[in-house]
Amino acid sequence: MAAMKIIAICQSGGKFVTGKDGCLSYKGGDAHAIDIGDLMKFDEFKEEVAEMFNIRADSMSIKYFLPGNKKILITISNDKDLQRMIKFHGSSSTVDIYILIEEVAAPEVSNMPASRSSRTTLSETVAVAPEPLNAFHTAVADGVLDVVHDTNQIDTNTDMDTPLEVPPVPLQSSNDEKYAKGAQQWQNTITGVGQRFSSVHEFRESLRKYAIAHQFAFKYKKNDSHRVTVKCKAEGCPWRIHASRLSTTQLICIKKMNSTHTCEGAFATTGHQATRSWVASIIKEKLKDFPDYKPKDIVNDIKQEYGIQLNYFQAWRGKEIAKEQLQGSYKEAYSQLPFFCKKLMEANPGSLAMCTTKEDSSFDRLFVSLHALLLGFQQGCRPLIFLDSIPLKSKYQGTLLAATSADADDGVFPVAFAIVDDAESDDSWHWFLLQLKSVLSTSCPITFVADREKGLKTSIAEIFEGSFHAYCLRYLTEQLFRDLKGQFSHEVMRLMIEDLYAAAYATKPEGFQNSMESIKKISEEAYNWIIQSEPQNWANSFFLGTRYNHMTSNFGELFYNWAADADELPITQMVDVIRGKIMELIISRKAVSDQWETRLSPTMEEKLKKESQKSNSLSVLQSTCSTYEVCGDTTEVVDIDRWECSCKAWQLTGVPCCHAIAVISGIDQSFYDYCSRYCTAESYRLTYSEIVHPILDMEVSASKDSQLVVTVTPPPTKRPPGRPAMKRFGSQEVVKRHLHCSRCKGLGHNKSTCKEQL
Repeated sequence: MAAMKIIAICQSGGKFVTGKDGCLSYKGGDAHAIDIGDLMKFDEFKEEVAEMFNIRADSMSIKYFLPGNKKILITISNDKDLQRMIKFHGSSSTVDIYILIEEVAAPEVSNMPASRSSRTTLSETVAVAPEPLNAFHTAVADGVLDVVHDTNQIDTNTDMDTPLEVPPVPLQSSNDEKYAKGAQQWQNTITGVGQRFSSVHEFRESLRKYAIAHQFAFKYKKNDSHRVTVKCKAEGCPWRIHASRLSTTQLICIKKMNSTHTCEGAFATTGHQATRSWVASIIKEKLKDFPDYKPKDIVNDIKQEYGIQLNYFQAWRGKEIAKEQLQGSYKEAYSQLPFFCKKLMEANPGSLAMCTTKEDSSFDRLFVSLHALLLGFQQGCRPLIFLDSIPLKSKYQGTLLAATSADADDGVFPVAFAIVDDAESDDSWHWFLLQLKSVLSTSCPITFVADREKGLKTSIAEIFEGSFHAYCLRYLTEQLFRDLKGQFSHEVMRLMIEDLYAAAYATKPEGFQNSMESIKKISEEAYNWIIQSEPQNWANSFFLGTRYNHMTSNFGELFYNWAADADELPITQMVDVIRGKIMELIISRKAVSDQWETRLSPTMEEKLKKESQKSNSLSVLQSTCSTYEVCGDTTEVVDIDRWECSCKAWQLTGVPCCHAIAVISGIDQSFYDYCSRYCTAESYRLTYSEIVHPILDMEVSASKDSQLVVTVTPPPTKRPPGRPAMKRFGSQEVVKRHLHCSRCKGLGHNKSTCKEQL
């Protein structure tokens, strides 16, 4: 018996999202393909995955879904689990596997006191903080100590942040002994008179650590580049220290010190002044590993670990600073755009990456289409392009415009995208389509699935002359209920949507009319609106182009999710993340298709199989040399030479319908010879034949080639204050529930506001 093999698409770094039906979907992260067989051991598989993602094997768990069940994740933990997974997916060539990173439990302790008499620790286990955390707590000291400066004495070069307006409240607990051990490493950072430091900065840092370890707050009396005088903040407490520079050197020496405390510590009576940069320094390392680190979690973690109560706004602003420190400056990213476009085209010859600016040199638009995508679309994809957009929630907002297509397996294939400063507008789409036209060399008419807004309709007809504009059914439905708002109950609207979609998918005029009559019985006004909405641009029975049964423009949701996951990055990094996702997509799909042994792609092979099963009960009568009459539940006419059937299913999908298969079987021909080339495995492989190359040494090259850079400044539009609205994609429901009065049965109000007399 031959060994069973399957391709595991391993994904890590993303997150699971629960849909309305309870099914889980995985968003974001990276993916790699691995060949596994029923002879592979679990430990071998785990080590290979760990090496691929560069993670520890003991820090991850491996999970998968059972076929047809997207609600429950199954864990693989031994050889038997691995073999069961392979058997469960034996009928498929691939299986999706999800790598979840588990935090390895380790004893931790907070080095941040709450008060002299009460302290807070992170865990019940006590351990001295490791040496690498020293720099971490140095940054903490700035914000934790209640430092008051004598403004007449402060050196303006001293690196001290202005505190946030709302001081956090210190928390107290009762883990004295445990905390003392955690702060023990800092108890002797200050030893007394005569101790020397290499700089004023080193002395200040040592003083802050000393204050944390000994649980008191201090204030500066003098603080400049060559002398520092500090006293305990508590009234009447004699603790005091003075240090100054040794003559002719940069060394700082403690000249005077009174180490006696008569206070109970300032932590118990005063709030700590937490700065934005302090919060950023605390969370930066964790934010690097967990980009979705939420402000509310930051508040909870700092409260638990350091005993400091932040509010949401403090945590949010600290996160913004930490993000900029990790990702780079948003402003600098815009200035690098022209150079970034140049390097992107050098790395990928035949690509187009260009940006434009306004008169004041501020960013206007960016267009990107990679050579691998252009070639893949022209060689293997159907002449079908979906146009859609999503708003960006980055610091400077903007809108992403995208053109995507469908590969031979009905998968999303990006073609080009743009980032524009203004909101989605007719002018932006016109510019985008002009750039798209300049890079597409195909002479074949293209079907564009897009909104029916006037500007887009005009631009498509003008720029891509001879092509077809198929209206997006989702946008059409939304506009219908916007124009007829408040007239229908939720249930009635649902029924009308079902009838509208049935009319759109109907392949014959009579089927379209039957569905429209159902709408007319509900509302003649809605019927008239739909009839006037140009059904020849959205109904299968009248549409002159070929849209392959794709009725909505949000087909490229996978691509929009990539952009949504990266849109808070500086613009150059966002584009590079999208480029990386495209590169990964091409590599993984190419690897998968290399294992196919069928002439058609798996999706199309399945369609052909279903149509073949339905053809068994059909009878065929030859009419002419190339036309046949096929009888079953209905009677259809098949023209074998023109690849047409009166049911239109053959023309819509590119795969012979059951009527055509009955004829093909009768003339002893192969079904595959009558399938569109856009459905074949060969076309799929051509689509993913070229790879996307990364940009190497971007930072080094930018400094050497700085004379090339044209000044580009950020757009004037900034993100408004407050939490950004959640983005929803095409899967959302387009209708909402309206008030329904139980007294008069009317709409738009309820019983309590009903004006009808009882």
